[in-house]
Amino acid sequence: MEQQYSSVKSRWLKLDGDRSSVLARARECSALTIPSLLPPLGHTEGNALPTPYQGLGARGVNNLASKLLITLLPPNSPFFRLSVDDFTLEEITRQPGMRAEVEEGLNKIERAVTNEIEVQALRVPSFEALKHLIVTGNVLEYLPDSGGMKVYRLDQYCVKRDPMGKVMEIIIREEVYASSLPEAVKAEVTAAAADPDKTSELFTYVRFNPETKLWEVRQEVGGGIVIPDSEGTYPEQESPWIPLRWTAIANEDYGRGLVEEYLGDLKSLEALTQAIVEGSAAAAKVLFLVDPNGTTRAKKIAKAKSGDIVDGNAKDVSTLQMDKFADFQVALQTAQKIENRLAQAFLLMSAIQRDAERVTAEEIRNMVKELEDSLGGVYSVLSQEKQLPLVRRLMAQMSKKKKLPKLPQEIIQPMVVTGLEALGRGNDLNKLILFIQQLAQVPEAIQYLNIGDFVKRVGTALGIDMSGLIKSAEEIVRLQQQATLMNMGQATLPGVAKEVAKGMMAQPAPNPQS
Repeated sequence: MEQQYSSVKSRWLKLDGDRSSVLARARECSALTIPSLLPPLGHTEGNALPTPYQGLGARGVNNLASKLLITLLPPNSPFFRLSVDDFTLEEITRQPGMRAEVEEGLNKIERAVTNEIEVQALRVPSFEALKHLIVTGNVLEYLPDSGGMKVYRLDQYCVKRDPMGKVMEIIIREEVYASSLPEAVKAEVTAAAADPDKTSELFTYVRFNPETKLWEVRQEVGGGIVIPDSEGTYPEQESPWIPLRWTAIANEDYGRGLVEEYLGDLKSLEALTQAIVEGSAAAAKVLFLVDPNGTTRAKKIAKAKSGDIVDGNAKDVSTLQMDKFADFQVALQTAQKIENRLAQAFLLMSAIQRDAERVTAEEIRNMVKELEDSLGGVYSVLSQEKQLPLVRRLMAQMSKKKKLPKLPQEIIQPMVVTGLEALGRGNDLNKLILFIQQLAQVPEAIQYLNIGDFVKRVGTALGIDMSGLIKSAEEIVRLQQQATLMNMGQATLPGVAKEVAKGMMAQPAPNPQS
């Protein structure tokens, strides 16, 4: 692999400097929502994290991440479909019923990949990655050959993209103990070998080679010590590293998060909430004032218990009050308006359902759809940068493990389905239902419908395993023949019985005298 710098660490320092402003913005967004997502610089487990005065930011991030997880990785149904090249499909489907067979076979592969997501438990790290995307706008997913998925936050990796947004370089920095390094490296890393509790910097460098169309990988520890057997390559469509961003910004290596778009509202809400909380605490303090020139003694008031009788004048004693009620009302109303705006941005139900005695379900569905449509651009980015690479990586893993057949990429390509409307095969089902409804208006047209092929396509659109569920054409013919024979037998038996009775009546009666 061509190397244009002294070590991976030197390249990391260059890219890390370019990323400083991005990290500063991301840390500010994290501090107002979920501080643990991107802690301050130099943070360790023993240090305390900042605590926001308001919890709307954290609640909104968790809510939106949950909705996105269900949308991007829907349970029990594939979030993608395998499409076949039109010309190839035309050649295959010249035989009657072959299109349904092809669709059924592809649906089996789709369900197998969906089951693999459940087996590897990819939803938990994906949920964490989505929270990072919403807050910081960037996250890196790593899907090795075995062991599930690992998520790297923004301060653990650097990325470089070309002007079209395609990733060209990824550098990951990790802290590792000497015990986890190969023996050949331990001897060279003297500092780590001398102190087993001290960590060393491990850099993973991933670079796309446009000439070979391969991802080239290597690992270095310290200032340039190459890890043995760490160099390798991956095909362009099968990289285990998936760098994600919330929004694609032209000519920028990193994305911007949703929280950054509403950072002004979050800052204002944080300041107002802090003022209201601290002011409320001050207003809740009970303090009695005693006139020093009066007859009432402060000492008696302080020592008196509830119900005691003491000498004094009520006019000498007063309670300290804050005449800030109107000011607090202004702050509270402003904070509530900001909360409503943020609740709509994070798709919280409190903003979707209006405050009224009767709110219809259809009204709520329309509001949800309107808000979901506002995330259409986000779905477009995540479909190309998260879902599609994830499908390709899982299919490559399963092919190596002999769980899937090797599919020709030039003929069969995965096509991602995004959004809550679940187009794809769900859209196919709607078209099939509309088609049969239109045919029902012309009774003569039903005779042209291939019922067996139609039933298979409906089951495939629903994502149902059709194996053994639908009778084959041979079974239907055999059952029809059996039914015909039974009907013929039932129709023939009465005639045979009648002829037998006639014959018996035509015979001469026996003579009792003979």
